Amino acid sequence: MQQHARPTIAIVGAGSIGVAFAIVFARTGHPVRLFDPDAAARERAGATFASRLEDLASEGLQDRVRIAAILPLLTVCPQLAEAVGTADLVIECAPERVEIKRALFAELDALAPETAILASASSFLAGSKFTEELKGRARCMVLHPGNPPYLIPVLEVVPAPYTSQESVERAMRITSAAGLKPVLVAREVEGFLFNRLQGAVLREAYCLVRDGVASVEDIDTVMRDGLGMRWSVIGPFETADLNTRGGIASHAEKMGPSYERMGKERGQSDPWTPELVAKVAAQRRAALPLDQWEERVAWRDRALMKVVKLRGETGE
Repeated sequence: MQQHARPTIAIVGAGSIGVAFAIVFARTGHPVRLFDPDAAARERAGATFASRLEDLASEGLQDRVRIAAILPLLTVCPQLAEAVGTADLVIECAPERVEIKRALFAELDALAPETAILASASSFLAGSKFTEELKGRARCMVLHPGNPPYLIPVLEVVPAPYTSQESVERAMRITSAAGLKPVLVAREVEGFLFNRLQGAVLREAYCLVRDGVASVEDIDTVMRDGLGMRWSVIGPFETADLNTRGGIASHAEKMGPSYERMGKERGQSDPWTPELVAKVAAQRRAALPLDQWEERVAWRDRALMKVVKLRGETGE
């Protein structure tokens, strides 16, 4: 049976994220064409790419024998047109400045095939801020990765209001096939999911240091050895769901007032209304019926045991 060629990926920007994206796609057999306007960055890119693959192999995360087959899949191009001219997916990894992205996307819209998806790896800026005037704006979106994406596979897919559903679905198919875990951000908000959640923790962490409640190291310890341990296997909603018998609705009833008071201390009034709790609970119960709650709690504990074992912190 003839094997279909994998989509060609063009990456614009040979910094740490650009090279990391190149690793993600090349490891899964995609031809990758990389461009950077800085000649020195282009010169470094190939060596950095090979070095990161070797690092993965040294930790048992990459078959060293396969590296020889992966390396030729990366082509570093001296011209933007050469990089994007045959691409199925273009990912821009330029600095987080609207004027740079606007000018670059105008070039991409002119140079890339009409069928190519044009994506930005922007961390905060919504795509509509720099693609709205483009003729091909329906194929534009943000694809914001965890850093580095070859280790943290979550990818935020953030369409603009005018992005076509077909483009979104194609982007999710291509990135899923490359081993990423795309999540759909249903509407544009600054910072998307990753940085809004991270920002909430950082804001409170700064406040706790400012108010003399705890030291930087103690807060990092709580996150690293406490919340981070749990969140490495389950997220905050499932954590709340499994922490209280009766699930997340019971947790909200018991803990909601305390969280509301803590929010008001910071000038934030976002109560967990009955309607909101019902919406969250319905999604949790669809994922985990209450009659399976005990079984899932036991699974969580076994998963944490594996994390503890991996970290070598058995308490002995």
